[in-house]
Amino acid sequence: MDDQSPEHISRRIAKYHKNLPYVSGITIRIYIKSPYGRRIEVHRNKLSKRKGGRRKRWQRITDKRMIDKRPSIINAKKRDGDMEGDFIAPGKDGEGLLLIHTDRKLRYPLLEKIHPVSIRTLTNAIKRIKKRYPEMKTVTWDNDILLICHKELEKKFDIKIYFCHPYKFWEKGGVENRNKIIRKYIPKGSDISRYSRAYIKKLEEKLQRRIMKCLRYRTPAEVLETHRKRKEKP
Repeated sequence: MDDQSPEHISRRIAKYHKNLPYVSGITIRIYIKSPYGRRIEVHRNKLSKRKGGRRKRWQRITDKRMIDKRPSIINAKKRDGDMEGDFIAPGKDGEGLLLIHTDRKLRYPLLEKIHPVSIRTLTNAIKRIKKRYPEMKTVTWDNDILLICHKELEKKFDIKIYFCHPYKFWEKGGVENRNKIIRKYIPKGSDISRYSRAYIKKLEEKLQRRIMKCLRYRTPAEVLETHRKRKEKP
């Protein structure tokens, strides 16, 4: 079930699969806790119990375009391509970063492993994201020192970068919520360098298939496909 919420599965069945009998989220949870769903329950418990540490780096970056200057069309989530970005850092003895981009409107997630950590590998990661997601127009980020090159990134990829106020992580709440889900698969304290790019790709695809209430119980992949088809029409 791609670790989906039972309630979301229930609502999706009712909304999009009329040929299937209705089943409530409570019924699905009862099944999971029954002897027949024991393997699912064990898997879900493992995901919910993973713990660890996290590092967050805040340093001064000059000439920033702050989130206060973001136009209303971005704040209101009225168009595609306005992203929120973040880094998941490794544990104390780990290496590498995980770069996460999420579209504010379509909720479409993109992940890239950055290892070794440098401006060059960050630039290459954003290049791969831009190739997969050419809709990207803006990114709202935190104040990680790696973004000291933000002006060069703007020119290279024809985007605008906005910065949250220091320590106000809720100003990019969409990607922060996505990080909580990612932490089930890459626990706090993990060594990011040990995760293969194939694993990161599979995780990205799983997130793109995730049923979301805010998308009316559709998935980000479905919403993006519909959006692109609509734009292709003359």
